[in-house]
Amino acid sequence: MTPPHHSVDIIIRLINFLRMSKSPAASRPALPSAAEQTRAALVQAGLKLFGRQGFDGTSTREIARLAKANIGSIAYHFGGKEGLHEACADFIVETIRKVAEPALTADRPASAADAEARLAQALDRAVAFFVASPEAGDIAQFVMRQLAQPGAALDRIYAGVFEPTHRQLCALWEQATGEPADSETTKLTAFTMIGQIVYFRIGREAVLRRMGWSDIAGPQASAIAAVAKSNLAALLAARKTGKT
Repeated sequence: MTPPHHSVDIIIRLINFLRMSKSPAASRPALPSAAEQTRAALVQAGLKLFGRQGFDGTSTREIARLAKANIGSIAYHFGGKEGLHEACADFIVETIRKVAEPALTADRPASAADAEARLAQALDRAVAFFVASPEAGDIAQFVMRQLAQPGAALDRIYAGVFEPTHRQLCALWEQATGEPADSETTKLTAFTMIGQIVYFRIGREAVLRRMGWSDIAGPQASAIAAVAKSNLAALLAARKTGKT
């Protein structure tokens, strides 16, 4: 069965993720099997439909139709709709973890300046993926749906992405400024850094209209990243001024 065409990159990433989730240590053939393509197509369809319609509002028949797969393949590959929903959450965790590297998962910065550079790099990577990448649209919709209707999928995303990523940002902030990573101010500052990027995805249509853009691609993403990093630099400068 051939998955619906959306992006070659997301299909390859889905297949690689699903291979590793089954048996990370096993060697795999270079070309995806029909079963792997079906699994990837089902996850892709699940991301889109669960994000748009919610878990209860999405039927397995709709998912199978969008994935161009047999309806029985959902139970075969994931044990049912709940299993597919969780697989979608796990794929989001794995994808965002890869996006965050190496800015947030590398060794401890050697200096405050290195920590500042890592924070700027994290903003760059967040804009490049979350704002400019086409595949991020379905991921953002899925996550926003989970935030509005908390459940097991949000628990997986929170534990796998939200909390550890936020903790890493707070740790970098402490290394850059000396302010405690667990302080209320540091935590809110990290949320502010994240929030300014997230808006450009959830408010995408408003941004396009107000800016007169037809899309947010390379040049537009670079402009957004430049402003985000300028905001970061201003925050860091204010902290340094306050200590002198």
